Parts: sequence; structure tokens; C-alpha cells
Amino acid sequence: MRLLDRITSPADVRRLSGRQATALAAEIRDFLVAQVSRTGGHLGPNLGVVELTIAIHRVFRSPEDTVVFDTGHQAYVHKLLTGRTDFSALRRRGGLSGYPSRAESEHDVVENSHASTSLSWADGIAKANVLQGRADRSVVAVIGDGALTGGMAWEALNNIAAGHDRRLVIVVNDNGRSYAPTIGGLAEHLSLLRATQGYEHVLDWGKRTLRRSGPPGRFAYDALHGLKKGIKDVVAPQGLFEDLGLKYVGPVDGHDVTAVERALRRARDFGGPVIVHVLTEKGRGYSPAEQDVADRFHAVGQIHPETGLPVAPSRFGWTSVFADEIVRIGRRRSDVVAITAAMLQPVGLAPFAEEFPDRVFDVGIAEQHAATSAAGMAFAGLHPVVAVYATFLNRAYDQVLLDVALHRAGVTFVLDRAGLTGDDGASHNGMWDMALLASVPGLRLAAPRDEETLRSALREAVDVDDAPTVVRYPKGALGDPLPALESLDGVDVLARHEGPDDAPAVLVVGLGSMARTALAAAEALAAHGLRVTVADPRWVLPVPAALTKLVGEHDHVVTIEDGLVDGGAGSVVAQRAREAGLPTPVQNLGVPRAFLDHATRDQLLDELRLRPEDVTRDVLAALGRTR
Repeated sequence: MRLLDRITSPADVRRLSGRQATALAAEIRDFLVAQVSRTGGHLGPNLGVVELTIAIHRVFRSPEDTVVFDTGHQAYVHKLLTGRTDFSALRRRGGLSGYPSRAESEHDVVENSHASTSLSWADGIAKANVLQGRADRSVVAVIGDGALTGGMAWEALNNIAAGHDRRLVIVVNDNGRSYAPTIGGLAEHLSLLRATQGYEHVLDWGKRTLRRSGPPGRFAYDALHGLKKGIKDVVAPQGLFEDLGLKYVGPVDGHDVTAVERALRRARDFGGPVIVHVLTEKGRGYSPAEQDVADRFHAVGQIHPETGLPVAPSRFGWTSVFADEIVRIGRRRSDVVAITAAMLQPVGLAPFAEEFPDRVFDVGIAEQHAATSAAGMAFAGLHPVVAVYATFLNRAYDQVLLDVALHRAGVTFVLDRAGLTGDDGASHNGMWDMALLASVPGLRLAAPRDEETLRSALREAVDVDDAPTVVRYPKGALGDPLPALESLDGVDVLARHEGPDDAPAVLVVGLGSMARTALAAAEALAAHGLRVTVADPRWVLPVPAALTKLVGEHDHVVTIEDGLVDGGAGSVVAQRAREAGLPTPVQNLGVPRAFLDHATRDQLLDELRLRPEDVTRDVLAALGRTR
């Protein structure tokens, strides 16, 4: 019987001997490679924290002691050690979430998978423990070195340092990477700390040498002490943390269960805030991941476990189109620069960085800084292109509003994975951006429907130098081109279906990736004897005057979007129609104001009734017609 099969709770982990704990780590790695290769998921980060997570659950007593993961994609091992071993439907509807989930276990606390939040959560929990007399409880925050580049983490550190009576252990999981190599001053600081691994070994060697050479003299001890102090002063600048009032322990080999346990016990018994600096290797124990320099194994689809190669090759996708077009723009425009928040590869900026290395700025996991720094660049004569996942722009709304838009800065935001992304759950669906950005004065937003409209939207966006522009597109593969029949002052008409003169005239507006749904629904509506026009405004915000004119020429209008329906782009269309005094009813279809559980995009579209047949049924019902 495998050791892993005997683990149903952290109590079982604590009962293991040290040798068994090491054997369990090997079993977990085999399990993760076998399971995640079938379902897809975050493989590299979890292979790197196996021993660390085992040690945490051997030293602390979850759930009485609270363990918070930042970000939650490194919590697969935690799931296994808390009794969740069925990974057969990982990140699929009805299966385990790819992140911590309170619905799954009392051992999970923070469901939000956005980075740099764990220390604030831990600070709040530790404060509550003190005020409510739970002095025997500890709080453990596991934060990757990449997440420490986020400003929120440093706001939390500033407050944590003031709480000397709070039992709070900050585990810095330092693998030198977030999605890509961690950058910035903090990364340089941690790399110096990593160099201190050697000085303890030098000290141990010196002690052993003195013992073998007989009774040491005072001079020998003084020399050894001086050697220790000299090396430490040169290569151990942990003063950054100690000057904040935080005790520092480390660096510790994160793949030595015994060493990590020893460090965590010291931290736990100290009774105040402590940083434990743990060195790990992302992808540890899996050769394809260890040998990969592009970090392809941070998150994977289905792969062959023996080779790490994809089971099915990826189709040419939206991100690849952006990657190609931004390079073309960069060749033409020397003032165009790119900004990424620790995601150079995932958002498609790697080719731009390769050709224009001096014109790419990776600011770490710091979207707020990215937006305001871009405003500064625009003021100084550049045109910055800030490329992030749509869900992460939420964090920088204030900066987009008051630093970029208020100052009429020519900054382009490119939002990858906009709309329903599915498998990663509530925090990763990029469904908030249009509703949020609709409130920003002067902002222009494009939602391209295919490759050509994405390329043209990017070219148009970087030509705007007096307002923020946004280009959003979905996750995944591109579909076939959707050519326009005609263009009416920037609004593309994709289809016209004639019908009886006395039949209602319906305008179907498909926004971005929902243009295909609009076309399919229009065919079905035409089959019911309606006159139907399909329009795509391409530039959704502000609402083009030509689209408002089209609304007035029809008897009924339906808008379809994969963002929030409340306050979304469709509702702005309806508002403009009312302001123009148009009597045409505008029916808005989109995503409800709710957090959506992990599922595929197709499953979510089905659940939210955003399929072509659903649109057809809703329009017919609104017109008082039955199928």
C-alpha cells in the first residue's frame, strides 16, 4: 500500500517518520505527473513545493493553524495531504478546483488565485487570533518570490512587522520564478540571500576541522568567528527584512524535509512574525520541466508524461496573433514600448522582447504600477502597450481611471483571456473588464472577432495618443475569418437576412467572440420568418453613432457579450438608444453578476444560456412568438 493511500488528513502526515516523509514526497511527485498530464493544470509550481508542504503539515496543525497559499496554484500537494486524492476531474466541472476552495475543505482559506494577497489575509487572521484569545494558534502564509514583487505584499509586510505578539510565519518559496524569472530589486536581494547557503557549510567545516586537530586555542575560535561574520556580512543582506522588524530564518533547502521542519519549528516557537526563506526548484523531479527554460510547465494542458509534449498540438491562437502584430508595429514605431506584469511569455510579448529588448519592461506582479508607469511614459513621448490577462486589470482600475484617463494618456491596454476562460474558476474569468471600463471617461475599447480585426484594432489603438485604448480578446484558438458584408462608419455588417415586409426587423449585435453566436442565432431567427441584420461594432466603447443609427432602423435589438450584462457594453448601447429618444427595445444578453465555478467555456455558455439556440428562444419570446 502506498503511503499516499494512507493519508486522509494532516494528522496522518504528522505520524510519519522522517524517512517515510521523504518517501511520501517521491510518491506525490509520481502522482502529480501522472494525474496532471491527463487533465492539465499547474504542474511545475506543485512539483517544487512537495517537501515544503509536507513539512508545513508536520509542524503546524491545520485547520486550527491557518495555512494561506499565495498564489493558490501551488496548493495541489496541500489538497493531497488534506485528503483530496481524486484528481481525475481536476479543473473540470464536478472535480477539484485548480485553486484552494472553501467548498472542498476546511483546510482551504483563500480562494482568490490572484497574487500578493496572502500576507494581508494572514495579517488579518493573526490580529483576530490575538484579539479573540487564540494565542496558541499560528498563521502560515506561503508566498512565492514572484508574488513579493506586488505592492500589496509590501503594504502587508509593513503592518505585520508592527505586530510582535502575533504568531505569523511567512514562508518565502523562492524558486527565482513566477511565470518567468523574477525581476527587480527584490529578486536581486533574494539572489544574494541564496548565496548564503554556503556560509553555514563553511562554518560547519571549520568546526569539524578544529575538533579533529585537538583542543582549539582562543585564536582559532576568534578566527572562525571572524570568518563567519565576514562571509555573512558580505553575502547575507537579510537586514532588509530584519530592519522591518521581522526575524529572518534561512535560506533553507526546500527539498530537505528535515531541514524545512527544523526551520519552521524555530519560526513557530519564536512567537512573533518570522520570515522563513525556502529555496525550491520549480518542476523538481520531472526531467522535462527541469530542463525547460521557457517555463512551459508552469501550467500545462494534456501532455505525454514521459516526454512532456502536448497530446494535441495547440492551434494558432489569439495570443499568437497579438505577438506577431505587436512586433510588426514595433518595427514601424520606435516609440512603442511594451509592459508586462511578470507574464512575458503567457501574454505573447516574448517575440517583442527578443527583437526589442530595451523596449520591454517587466514590472513584476504589479499591475497598478504598470498602469501608472505607462502614464509617465506616455507623458514623456512613448506609446506604452500594457499586456495583461483581463482578470488582472481589475487590480489597476483606479490607475486606469485617475492616472491614465484623467491625464488623457495615450496608453494601450491589451487584455488577453477576456470573457469566459472556464477551467481556472471564478477569479480567472475575464468577465469584468467591459463593465468596469465603461465608466472611464474617454476610454476606447475594441473587441475584435477574428484575426484581421485584432490586427487592425491594435494598429488603430496605438495611433491614439490622447486617451487610453483597450483591445480585448478571448483565450484559445482562433476560428475562421468572419468577413464583413459592408462597413457603416466603422460598424461592420456581417449578415442580412431578408423576409416578409411585415415581419419584425431584428438587429443582432455580437460583441467580440460572440459574433459567431450572433451569426448562428440570426440564421435561426430568419428561419422563423424574421428580417435579421447582424452587426459588429468592433470598437465597442464609446458606442459608435452608426450603431445607434442601426438600432433606430430596427424593431428589436439584441446584444450578446461574454462579459457582465449589468453595466456591460450592451447596456451602454441601450442607454445611448434611450438618450437618442429611440423607441426600439434593446435586449441585453451576457454574464450575470455572479462568481462562476470552474468548468469549460462551452459548459459555462450552456449554463448561462448564451448558445445560439438560447439567443433565438429569448428573442422570439421577447417578440411574443413561439418556436
